[in-house]
Amino acid sequence: MRTEKEHNLLLKALDAFNRKVVIISNDFKILASAGMDDSINGNTIIGARCHQVFFNRPDPCDKCPVKKVLKSGLPSLRDLSANALSKQKHACLYAYPFEDDDGQQVMAIFNFELPALDGLEEELRRANTFLYNLLQSACDGVVASDMTGKIIIFNDAATEVTGYSVDEALDKLYIWEIYEDDGARQVMRFLRSEDYGGKGKLKKYRTNAIAKNGEIFPISLYASIIYDENGKEAGSIGFFHDLRERIHIQKKLEKTQLQLIQSEKMASLGKLSAGVAHQLNNPLGGITLYTKLMLEDYDLEDNAREDLYRILKDAQRCRETVKELLEFARQTRQFMRPLSINKAIERTLFLIENQTLFHNITLQKRMTPFIPLVKADPQQLGHVFMNIIINAAQAMDGCGTITITTRESANKDRVIIDIADTGPGIPEEDLRHIFEPFFTTKEEGKGTGLGLSVVYGIIENHNGNIFARSLPGRGSTFTIEFPITHETKKGADHAEHA
Repeated sequence: MRTEKEHNLLLKALDAFNRKVVIISNDFKILASAGMDDSINGNTIIGARCHQVFFNRPDPCDKCPVKKVLKSGLPSLRDLSANALSKQKHACLYAYPFEDDDGQQVMAIFNFELPALDGLEEELRRANTFLYNLLQSACDGVVASDMTGKIIIFNDAATEVTGYSVDEALDKLYIWEIYEDDGARQVMRFLRSEDYGGKGKLKKYRTNAIAKNGEIFPISLYASIIYDENGKEAGSIGFFHDLRERIHIQKKLEKTQLQLIQSEKMASLGKLSAGVAHQLNNPLGGITLYTKLMLEDYDLEDNAREDLYRILKDAQRCRETVKELLEFARQTRQFMRPLSINKAIERTLFLIENQTLFHNITLQKRMTPFIPLVKADPQQLGHVFMNIIINAAQAMDGCGTITITTRESANKDRVIIDIADTGPGIPEEDLRHIFEPFFTTKEEGKGTGLGLSVVYGIIENHNGNIFARSLPGRGSTFTIEFPITHETKKGADHAEHA
């Protein structure tokens, strides 16, 4: 036991000690202090809670060493490296548990706001704040991990792309959970190689990442290994850019380019077709005329007559092809007026549904009532629908189901028509060519390959779009889009009468 004199000497030494010491209870109430004023801002500190008095916080600090003491019952030194990229200020350095005169556990907090340490921490805090703001202002996702794969840096851009919050990422996320399959290991193998930007660096590497909701998306990655002062690997950091929007724009540009090429091809071929058709019409007319004359004027053997009928049949087939060429090339005056897509489809079905080809075909109509009007030439629109529907019936060999759907687009600016069949489908290698002139998958003599080319040209002249999609064995679907018009049908009728 120390004497009273020893106690007094120790108390004087403690007061003279240029360090601030606070004794607190298990509920963070200040029981005693040394090396500091008895009140702060006019409020007595004894009996108040330390985090409220010194930091104006409703709860204890995140890295408070007293929490560790209460959990383990052992002295605790604050982890000075645990506050990387934190903008909070931590002053309590060391907590030591002991019992008071009543046998209750209390804690002594040493080096409370140590001046030298406080100055160093202020510089560290400023540096960390600058680094924190720098990473948060980056447009690309920034993710860093230690050598165990535990994430230690995760900026706002990474949050937007992956769907993980910063707290989720720092608390429980590992780097390999962000990459698809074995992507994280692959990245580390490349980083340790000399072949991908130099050892410790990886530039413009394209891979796939996984969002919180399970979506897999492409990224462009720049990564580096982080080394410690001894040159040993301490972790890695990656800067990744979400490529989804770029890929979407690229596909859209490629599609637009293909449409432009197709339009140029159609225009050039139209001019050529008109000339060729007129040149072929005259000799075909002569062949047909003189064949008929020979059949009428001469008494021929049966074999000779059969040969002449074959010539006549082939000449007629050539004339049909020439007729389609002229239709393809003809620049007729269009009378564009507001009309109902539903009525245009109904008129087309009325003309064809009783034909022999459609006796074993079910026509399903799923047309949205009161659909907005489009501005179109009714005759040409009828040609479009008839061509696609007849093609579908022929593809099914006259047996199956054709479903016609009309609807308004999500942004209310277009009318969309889907014509789907249950036929064998179109092979992927043929799908990209079906709108090209003279391309056909029908048997020789059963198709010219101009039908869908004419359809494409008509829809393009109406400022519309047409797409085809197909699954082998599950049928094909043609989707047509026309812009909605705000003109009234009554106004168009007046214009037609005039």
